[in-house]
Amino acid sequence: MPGKDYYNILGVSKSASVEEIKKAYRKLALKYHPDHNKGDKEAEARFKDLSEAYAVLSNPEKKKQYDMFGAEGFQNRFSQEDIFRGFDFGSIFSEFGFGGGGRSQNIFSQMFGGAGGPGQRHYRTGGFRGQNRAMKGQDLLYELPLTLEELFETNSKIISYQLDGRQETVSVKIPAGIAAGRKLRLQGKGQAGPYGGPAGDLYVKIRVLDHPVFRRENDDLYLKQIISFSDAVLGTEIEVSTIDKKLLKLRIPPGTQNNAKFRLKGYGLPHMKGQGRGDAYAEISIAVPKKLNKKQKAIVESLKKEGL
Repeated sequence: MPGKDYYNILGVSKSASVEEIKKAYRKLALKYHPDHNKGDKEAEARFKDLSEAYAVLSNPEKKKQYDMFGAEGFQNRFSQEDIFRGFDFGSIFSEFGFGGGGRSQNIFSQMFGGAGGPGQRHYRTGGFRGQNRAMKGQDLLYELPLTLEELFETNSKIISYQLDGRQETVSVKIPAGIAAGRKLRLQGKGQAGPYGGPAGDLYVKIRVLDHPVFRRENDDLYLKQIISFSDAVLGTEIEVSTIDKKLLKLRIPPGTQNNAKFRLKGYGLPHMKGQGRGDAYAEISIAVPKKLNKKQKAIVESLKKEGL
């Protein structure tokens, strides 16, 4: 089930300031507050979503987590109680002109089942009330830069990161052919959970460095090969390097055009899922000399007379 787009619910952009978020919530909460919409279930549901969105986006740490994991990822990690923990609705409602904190807290309890509110640490499940629910600790994100050569085969990397003021070291397995932007999850390597809860996770985000020779598209690799005009016209044979440091002979047929591509099957990156590899493509660029000596110029002029 897709998560809620809190920015869309409040009608603000991702770059909105705390004051802009607060102003947007105040305007919409006044409109949909239950006191102004007696018996209107649709308005009540809207007010609930607005309050949930404001509870997250007005809190810098929760907002950071929401932006990091996205709507669905955030709501998979945080319960409604987690979202409203520490959020004082009585104070907020009073500040926005909804009346006393007690009345507003009552509305809040009815709508949200008692989750959150000032000083509340209880939760309900199956009709029982517990206290100090064990929360999962905060997840962490680590960006790992890798070269294309390092993606050619599965390998392990030792990474170091700061955790609660100390340096932690952990080994992470990098699957061959992993895509840029993918995240590898190391369970329990994040922040410790409050009230004895489980530790959060460490997410290792892959960043693939630019390569001086190859350009990556999915599991295929592209490399530029420059040939002379005469070689393009008459044909030739060139050597092409692969990502795994092999030298292949590639035949360039007569009449090859600029930007022609020649496929080297199976010489790309390994497929992360499944067997085999992508392909490599040699992209032909025909060199045009900027200067000619007298002899070369005479030859070109004679070719021109022949219609070339």
